[in-house]
Amino acid sequence: MQNRIFSFPPIIDNHSKILILGSIPGVKSLEKQQYYGHPQNKFWKIIFELFNESFTDDYEEKINVLKKHHIALWDVIDSCERKGSLDSEIRNEEANQIEELLEEYPNVHAIFCNGGKSYKNLQKILGKNYKIPVFLLPSTSPLHTISFEKKIEEWKKIINFV
Repeated sequence: MQNRIFSFPPIIDNHSKILILGSIPGVKSLEKQQYYGHPQNKFWKIIFELFNESFTDDYEEKINVLKKHHIALWDVIDSCERKGSLDSEIRNEEANQIEELLEEYPNVHAIFCNGGKSYKNLQKILGKNYKIPVFLLPSTSPLHTISFEKKIEEWKKIINFV
């Protein structure tokens, strides 16, 4: 039996217009206690490039950039058992309360899923015809091997909603 791991609290405020959902933090993110903490994950580089922000490694500044652009961040999984960081190794998962979060923050009018696991889980949680649009984006994980340029092109969809 693996140790149970837990997601982080959501990063959201009353100005958030979109919600980006991952699956659950990987080993490096859990060690650093930071969303997308693995140095090879492209999430932060994509966000900074999309909004023409100067990149920083300072986590608080990264969070400030999300808030500045009205982006909320969370995971679909609250807790699970997992060996390593692969989504395919996730077992005995418990979902986060996504619907309740959206009710509490009604300004969120679109959801973007960072990868297939997040998207599939969200469909189980909310159903396929949820009241706000849900988009599947290519995973920012280094294991998802499409080019950075192709990832950026797909991730540009979020600009229309903020």
